[in-house]
Amino acid sequence: MMAHKGSMIALTSGDGAEIDTYHVLAEGKRKGGLVLIMEIFGVTDHIKDLCDGFAERGYDVLSPQLYDRQVKGFEATYSSEDIAKSLEYRAKNTYENTILDTQMCIDKLRADGAEKVFMTGYCYGGTVTWLAACRTHGLTAAAAYYGGAIKDFIGETPKVPLICHFGAKDHSIPPEVVEAVKAAHPDVPVYVYDADHGFNSDRRNNYDRPAAELAVKRTLELFAQA
Repeated sequence: MMAHKGSMIALTSGDGAEIDTYHVLAEGKRKGGLVLIMEIFGVTDHIKDLCDGFAERGYDVLSPQLYDRQVKGFEATYSSEDIAKSLEYRAKNTYENTILDTQMCIDKLRADGAEKVFMTGYCYGGTVTWLAACRTHGLTAAAAYYGGAIKDFIGETPKVPLICHFGAKDHSIPPEVVEAVKAAHPDVPVYVYDADHGFNSDRRNNYDRPAAELAVKRTLELFAQA
């Protein structure tokens, strides 16, 4: 496995909590900053790989360890035991905390000189991305991947350009939920791929390269146009 290009730094969140955050600088001309939000499994090698990939495309990236108030440095596998543990931490972490940590990252990127700050997140992070687009300040645009709990916040309205990616074969997010998002927010582009939940992760059996490549293309186009 190749070494990661960034490093973990400690940032202070809005409630005073110290949150370890993966930080990687843009290669070449900086296009902006990016907050990248983890799945339920923590800031894993996969998440760091995604951050490095966006850095290669010109973004300064921050990815906060959202469970740091409960346990430091959590990184899970896809084993059933680790999934259960991950779900337990997610359940105990409030979305208010995730917004504090997102705002912390936005503010850091802005302070470091990023004129535009974008956001993306996967699964758990997809819901956090939706909510951050509604509640934070300083974001420019955002792309949410298969956020199953977006339905719980469907009454909130994104303040910045936002797109959503879902998988048609995702049994955890049934079609009626996706249709409800579309109906409630007709101005939010919702893309549905012939793929399963987690299709962006090349660590999972559900990985779907064509869907992943098309989704990131659309995400980068959104960022470029914002």
